[in-house]
Amino acid sequence: MANHSQLNFQDASSPIMEELMGFHDHALMVALAICSLVLYLLTHTLTEKLTSSTVNAQVIELVWTILPAMVLVTLALPSLRILYMMDEINDPDLTLKAIGHQWYWTYEYTDFKDLTFDSYMIPTTDLPLGHFRLLEVDHRVIVPMNSTIRVIVTADDVLHSWAVPSLGVKTDAIPGRLNQTSFLASRPGIFYGQCSEICGANHSFMPIVVESTPLADFENWSSLVPS
Repeated sequence: MANHSQLNFQDASSPIMEELMGFHDHALMVALAICSLVLYLLTHTLTEKLTSSTVNAQVIELVWTILPAMVLVTLALPSLRILYMMDEINDPDLTLKAIGHQWYWTYEYTDFKDLTFDSYMIPTTDLPLGHFRLLEVDHRVIVPMNSTIRVIVTADDVLHSWAVPSLGVKTDAIPGRLNQTSFLASRPGIFYGQCSEICGANHSFMPIVVESTPLADFENWSSLVPS
């Protein structure tokens, strides 16, 4: 999870988030190259004496039209690739429905019979020692690792947003509408998120906790959890 001095993203825990972090670094390198070129041209203009140029104006216009187009293509192609990867959901191993309320989440495992529960934030006064304030919940979302999880997101009252940064997931929860996303947790662990939509007074108090476990542990949990 994030810490106070962190400047970069959280550690990637899904293939999609790894791709997003790679594209972020790629875009930063493109921006660095553009800034370096502009800084060089500004420095050259301010330090050199102004002289008449023999370069044809049409050549200059051609260069400053083609170069930005090449930069846009360099950014657009990997961006579209990741966009299609995020939108593609083929044969999910598990379907999870997340319903936003003011101010808690309801989860339904639609592949199981009557497996549903509410997830509330644990108040600070009841928080066990070593747990994270404003991020821990009474019922975590348990998912099997290395499995494609489809998440259907909606809301019961106002706009919410189901977001887990380390998994590369952020989907708006809209009343009367079903949005879907997917993720694959590539390692076991506990991943924290929060509602990323300003949904009211307690907007900051409806966290999301996803726990990725081996398949055998998930099957044991699903058979023991009360409906």
